[in-house]
Amino acid sequence: MNIESDLKKDGIEVIEKIDTLRINSIARTVSIKICEAFPKYGLNQNELFIKLSRLNMFKAKMPEGMAEANYFYKNTSIYFNVHIPDEDLEEFAIHECIHYIQEIKDKKNYLIRMGLCDYTEFKIYGLGLNEASVQLMSSKINGIPKEYVKYFGISFETTSPSYYPLECCLVNQLAYITGEDVLFESTLNSNDNFKMTFANLTSPKIFMAIQNAIDDILYAEEDIIKLNNKIAQIDDRNKKVDGMLKKIDELKNEISLTFMRTQNLIISSYFDKSFFNISNLEDVENYRRKLYSFKDYLGVMEGYTFFNDYYVKKMEELEIKYNALENGEVETAIKVITKKENKLVALFKTIKKLIFRNFVEKENDIQ
Repeated sequence: MNIESDLKKDGIEVIEKIDTLRINSIARTVSIKICEAFPKYGLNQNELFIKLSRLNMFKAKMPEGMAEANYFYKNTSIYFNVHIPDEDLEEFAIHECIHYIQEIKDKKNYLIRMGLCDYTEFKIYGLGLNEASVQLMSSKINGIPKEYVKYFGISFETTSPSYYPLECCLVNQLAYITGEDVLFESTLNSNDNFKMTFANLTSPKIFMAIQNAIDDILYAEEDIIKLNNKIAQIDDRNKKVDGMLKKIDELKNEISLTFMRTQNLIISSYFDKSFFNISNLEDVENYRRKLYSFKDYLGVMEGYTFFNDYYVKKMEELEIKYNALENGEVETAIKVITKKENKLVALFKTIKKLIFRNFVEKENDIQ
């Protein structure tokens, strides 16, 4: 195990080790904050403090675009960017300390799981999902307020404007569907409760597709950072730089397309399945409310109409189903939806589409 070569490969240059008293102070503050934010997840504050106080912590030079702090499981250490003020170390330590709590190693000290991420012999699964969930937890602990941001042409509201924002947006949508508790409990305790919950609400195949898409976004973002760092080291513009800039544009476009496809998959897979589970009038109202409120979790870009169209379509179907259920025609409530729309329903569709498109256009105007 050559830690120095691993650090060098990631562009990390150690400057100094943080003294024991400061590490204990960070461990105490972080353990208190985590336990106060998540009291239901079986954590003991004193035990957590002892665990975190055993961490090694260093200040180091970090490459441009890299996270301000990094946890290395091989030597149980956290590396902080040397530019971070000493009084802010606790804020940046929280994300990395959660990683330390998550880790599960085998007898040979190899990492086999970290929260929602599985480390197999040939491939890592769920890295983006886990990073986003840990960041959402960190933002919650640090009390980060929501703000509107725009990345790669996609506008949305987030509590993580600087770290994994697109991944956090998608994972926040998943948490809206399953509930935050099951997501964060699985993240902290490294179990499959969240995976199984979402898979039951959609399907195992859908879960894997979404998990892989979030990984793809994460890896594409990392490739952009690497290319930007290479460009920064070249003094004169040349064909090589032009090629890297073109590749960056391609990666950005790929990220935007992957995000929108994944968001649409989350919407359709969950709300299609839950629609057919509606069996009474209360279910109708709950479905209507949950679908409408999903708008608050959307990422939108110019020309995006999927949610608008989907919402209108489901409201039409829901009205038909409501009328059938109200008249005691449970079987008819399912079958009648597939019939051709009459003129009245078509008119209803046009009106609702105009109303809801206005909402989407307002979202697109937010910078």
